[in-house]
Amino acid sequence: MDTLSALADGFGALLAPTALIALLAGVVIGSVVGVLPGIGPVGAMALLLPLSFAFDPAVGLLMTIAIYLGSQYGGSTSSILLSVPGEASSVVTTLDGHQMTKRGRAGAALAVSAIGSFVAGTMAVALLMLLSEPLSAFAIRFSAPEYLALCIFAILVLSRLSGGTFTRSMLAVGLGLMLATIGLDDLSGNVRFTFDIGELIQGVEITPVAVGLFGIAEVLLLAENRGHVPQLPKVPFRSLWPTRTEMRRAVPPMFRGGLLGFFFGLVPGPSAAVSTYASYMLERRISKHRDEFGKGAIEGVSGPESANNGAAGGAMVPLIVLGFPFNGVTALLLAGFTIHGIIPGPLFVENSPDLFWSLVAGMYAANITLLILNFPLVGLFTSLLRIPRDVLLGLIVLIAIIGTYAARSALIDVFWLFAMGVLGYVMVKLRLSRVALMLAFVIGPILESSLTQTVAFANGDPTVLLQRPITMTIVVLTALVVLTPVIFRGLKRDRAVDSADAV
Repeated sequence: MDTLSALADGFGALLAPTALIALLAGVVIGSVVGVLPGIGPVGAMALLLPLSFAFDPAVGLLMTIAIYLGSQYGGSTSSILLSVPGEASSVVTTLDGHQMTKRGRAGAALAVSAIGSFVAGTMAVALLMLLSEPLSAFAIRFSAPEYLALCIFAILVLSRLSGGTFTRSMLAVGLGLMLATIGLDDLSGNVRFTFDIGELIQGVEITPVAVGLFGIAEVLLLAENRGHVPQLPKVPFRSLWPTRTEMRRAVPPMFRGGLLGFFFGLVPGPSAAVSTYASYMLERRISKHRDEFGKGAIEGVSGPESANNGAAGGAMVPLIVLGFPFNGVTALLLAGFTIHGIIPGPLFVENSPDLFWSLVAGMYAANITLLILNFPLVGLFTSLLRIPRDVLLGLIVLIAIIGTYAARSALIDVFWLFAMGVLGYVMVKLRLSRVALMLAFVIGPILESSLTQTVAFANGDPTVLLQRPITMTIVVLTALVVLTPVIFRGLKRDRAVDSADAV
């Protein structure tokens, strides 16, 4: 009853005009960003992060989360209609979604995608609501050694899942940590890496780093890609409903994908994209219509589209419970919390119940709004692909400059904005992970303070850390993540040598 009344209070807070406008603006912007290839949810959230300063914390954070959820919905539209994924977690949808379009079933694919996103998103928010309080009670046991182990775990897991080599990932992490050390050291009072530039004493702000790495860099990448505007197929409103057979085949993958995605969201790395591949492989393995996969199987649309929305909700758990981001999106959300002076973590639900329940209610409302909007406005969203690219890029740069400067009226932030934009562009060309840099930059202060406190706590005896159950568990998981691929590669190499000898 307490949970229901708290949730009701959260919905009550959404009735404020500013909250409703922020929610609607967030889902529309997110859907648009999801449709437009290139910008992605991280870039859009980074670009619009400075706008959240104008609102109170609940409203600003609600808009940022709505952008993220909206991008998960919108990404499927261009994947299904044009075989052009709006962002990474929609790539798998192109395999069967666009094939359905070629067969004249685009409306059914879009409907199944929207319904699956709604089902999985609602499941994920319900699990977040149910698990946050007990997990927060458990997370109170975390102190400096546990946070140090968690930082190392997050960095190493991300290095294995970000797609590049271990060396490239570590290089990006090193860049992020270097940026995080610029300025005044809170522990020692020493000034580091400022080169006698007074503006650097306060360190590098997260807003220009995020907006530059993901916003300006994407503008540069899009500017050099002069692709043509694809031909959009027509999708009559009356076609936006699947047949009874299609729905019967699509519903079970929605629930399986939503649950699978939620648990993938609890793992560091690009969980939304990885969960779609896992869901697709699962559905293909257990389906009675396995031969249809790749030719327009509706399970290949409903499962992955549900999985990426489930992962979006799952990724909120470590952020809310531990105050710890496990991917680029939650790193930006943590930045949003920090900007408003709010520290998520084990005591967040207890100390800020109004904000927590407002955000939970806002996620429910965002899912409902997205389901309603995505049916009638599919044609409008896809028509945005016809906007002249130069106009679109100019607007993005203008928003980035105004938003970054307005955050604290510091000209040096504009310098960092463009410096990070160039760095982000170069990193893409060199196949270095910008998410790894961003994550390292955000958790750098946590890593440094927990390392300092842990060294003092251990008093020269590192085995003390292994006597703490939670730290020991995280260390074992970290070792498994790092060593398992090495062991499998060794076994594979041995089998290849044995096979060659047998020949």
